[in-house]
Amino acid sequence: MILVSGGAGYVGSVLVRDLLRIGESVRVVDPQWFGNSLQPHSRLEIVRAEIDDLNAAALANVDSVCHLSGLSNDPTAEFMPELALESNVWSTRRLALALAEESERRQREIRFLFASSCSVYYSLNRAENGNVDRMTEEAHVAPGSTYSKSKRLAEIELLRIAERYPLFCPVLLRKGTIFGISPRMRFDLVVNAFTLNAWRKQVLTVNGSGEAWRPLVHIQDVVDAYIYLLSAPRSSVRGEVFNLLHKNYRVLELAHWVVEILQEHRGVSIRVQRDRSASDGARSYYVDGHKLASRLGFRAERGATSAVLEIWDALEQGQFGSEPERNDAYFNIRSLRSHGNAPKVKGAGS
Repeated sequence: MILVSGGAGYVGSVLVRDLLRIGESVRVVDPQWFGNSLQPHSRLEIVRAEIDDLNAAALANVDSVCHLSGLSNDPTAEFMPELALESNVWSTRRLALALAEESERRQREIRFLFASSCSVYYSLNRAENGNVDRMTEEAHVAPGSTYSKSKRLAEIELLRIAERYPLFCPVLLRKGTIFGISPRMRFDLVVNAFTLNAWRKQVLTVNGSGEAWRPLVHIQDVVDAYIYLLSAPRSSVRGEVFNLLHKNYRVLELAHWVVEILQEHRGVSIRVQRDRSASDGARSYYVDGHKLASRLGFRAERGATSAVLEIWDALEQGQFGSEPERNDAYFNIRSLRSHGNAPKVKGAGS
């Protein structure tokens, strides 16, 4: 049994679908705060609950975990910093500890794949110095935002638990900014947002200089990596950190690339403009993704072209409604702000 926390979320809904396709049995834990787009299946069990509300029965027969739940980006974490620490750090620790104790009781490995983030490489010092060093998994990290701090603290907690429980097998996957279509769609991620704005406004606005670096990765490569890591040799992954990205882009370069894709493949004219009066957040990090390829032979090879075209076509077909830019459900921070029950989102998929 594979437990997917936050399995109704942006990545989780694609991961669950693919796990079922390859014959796995899946238990999803998600309070469904962002809704539930998962389709019924004989090998799918859905537990509508917060992570901290799980009982022993929900952890029974679990062999592997894909832990995706929690607040998932800088705006949501800055909006509710206490909730970010509670959901991203302490709920993660409690779940991991319960599973580690279960692994000892059963005398059987439980693998715990943790959804970390390449944003842990961003620090105020690097931003101020204009540092563009290629960040490997061995680089010193001093996160500079609430979100990235919460992810790094969770990593530390998982590694500490692994020191005490030899059959607990944490694997830390630091993902770049994800793009691509999902049953639980998000338009607050840069490639997805650019595509929506191109479709709606025929203009892409880049805040600030547009010179900040971002590592990007296709949602299907993320899902494939999780599935790959579930069965990778224990000796190669236990307690290891892996960066996951396809390519690093400057934000302005990325905007022009989205324009080129749409002009070449859909015959539409889109222009790029810069708003130099607006801040780009100064978050810049250039990440090295070779370890996953050299250690395990896995490469994130999907670029932005297919994702941009798929999202564009879905917009054209009305898949996200006539005015998706007005739908708070597609934007995590807007969802948090518009719901009175926002503090209950601890176990929700991102």
